[in-house]
Amino acid sequence: MKKNMGALDRTIRTILAVVMAILVFTRVVQGAIAYLFVILIIIFLITSLIAFCPLYVALGISTRPKEKP
Repeated sequence: MKKNMGALDRTIRTILAVVMAILVFTRVVQGAIAYLFVILIIIFLITSLIAFCPLYVALGISTRPKEKP
């Protein structure tokens, strides 16, 4: 599994996960949307931690800077 996420992408995903978690825990978002948020929070945090997004592979995207030889 080759890393395909850059630092900015990982930071944005982590911030989104934190904001969504706050909305769920303060009950601003409830019901089915809250469950959807929890699933997205888990996905965002896992992909941020491992710096790999399977969707990026399917779309041929990489936000990671090119490595210098």
